[in-house]
Amino acid sequence: MSLKQKSIRTMLLCALLMFVGSIAAQTVKVNVKDSQGEAVIGATVLETGTSNGGVTDIDGNCTIKLSGKSSNITVSFIGMTSQTLNVKGKSSVNVVLKEEDTALDDVVVIGYTSVRKKDLTGAVAQVSGKQIEDIPVTNVTEALTGKMAGVNVTTTEGSPDAEINIRVRGGGSISQDNSPLYIVDGFEVSSISDIPSSDIETIDVLKDAASTAIYGARGANGVIIVTTKGGKTDGGVQINLNTSYGWEKVVKEIGVMDPYNFGMYQYELASGSQFSTDKGNYGIYSELNQLHGIEGKNWQDMIFGRTGKQKNIDLSVAGGDKKFNYNISYAYVDKDAIMLGSGLIRNNISAKLSGNLNKWLTADFKFALSHTKVYGLAKGTDSNESNATNSWSNKSIRYAPINAISSDGTDFDEESSTRVDPLTSVRGTSKKSMQLKHNYNFGLTWKPW
Repeated sequence: MSLKQKSIRTMLLCALLMFVGSIAAQTVKVNVKDSQGEAVIGATVLETGTSNGGVTDIDGNCTIKLSGKSSNITVSFIGMTSQTLNVKGKSSVNVVLKEEDTALDDVVVIGYTSVRKKDLTGAVAQVSGKQIEDIPVTNVTEALTGKMAGVNVTTTEGSPDAEINIRVRGGGSISQDNSPLYIVDGFEVSSISDIPSSDIETIDVLKDAASTAIYGARGANGVIIVTTKGGKTDGGVQINLNTSYGWEKVVKEIGVMDPYNFGMYQYELASGSQFSTDKGNYGIYSELNQLHGIEGKNWQDMIFGRTGKQKNIDLSVAGGDKKFNYNISYAYVDKDAIMLGSGLIRNNISAKLSGNLNKWLTADFKFALSHTKVYGLAKGTDSNESNATNSWSNKSIRYAPINAISSDGTDFDEESSTRVDPLTSVRGTSKKSMQLKHNYNFGLTWKPW
């Protein structure tokens, strides 16, 4: 390498070092104010992409020394929109942060009207349709679990079409019904279990006395207001198709006795009773060792061990303009539950139409049709059982894992016994129910001013 080339390389290297040194040594003074011109105290000022930064003082000022990794800074504060600025070659910048009030502008339905969140003083919880439309459930109230403070959602039983209990602020009565009042698009309904989650725009829960006052005694346990999706007003047509397929499985079974421990348990029961004999239903004490290593029947796995499957299809067509709009939807659910021989098939068709008759009067029409077919365990225990103690789920835990032994040393004939194992009960019971619901609502809204 010639002397001239070495000199050029040395000059370039010095220039590069000087450039890097100038960036690293750059110090920027940042002044942060809000849209009203007031200083923002405690705003975070960071060199973009690094942890190098600081916070503004009582006058909204912060001095930051750049490390040279970036020439941009990011200014942020809770409740305000963050800003990123290029400060290359600058010694000071002024930043104006604007309030991030989009959440406060969300519309909340309360009784006969709707208001913005920032104008609301009552205790109201809201869940949007976007939060629940992608949750594959057969009952929309299941999707509300854990999403609203002060609202408890519990399943009454294991049936595929089981009702879901909703309690607002807990139960207020020991002997009476604690269910809230359900309002769908302005009309009172008994349940919202047959509304597809894809049809819901918002769910508002009125929790305090001030919000529920207009409903009188009916709103004593809270009011749940459901607003379904309407049509479009931009003159276009929107088609949405959502499908999902899922599986469900029992995560953990209840621990039960193995054949040896169950035989020992039965022996101790027989020996301690007034009808005690020298041997129980599973032999004398010395014979119980023969039960070691015998694999008993897992009734839980036989009845509740299969893999459940669920298929959802949602199709909707929405359109219209400022004078007339519509939303037509179809929802299909096909579920095979984890319990042997149980499942659900549901078809929902709904149409929501809205038209402006004039500048003061608006007409709304809602039609909803729901057809549900449930097979297997439905609405409680088996019809031949008197209570939950004798239900299939209870029998699958308590029933003997092996057959008892008769006096001659052979197994009891199960066909001659009056006891029926839970698997035989499930297979020998055929239960089907079909339900058809249709609802028509028509309303007029008059705005004289």
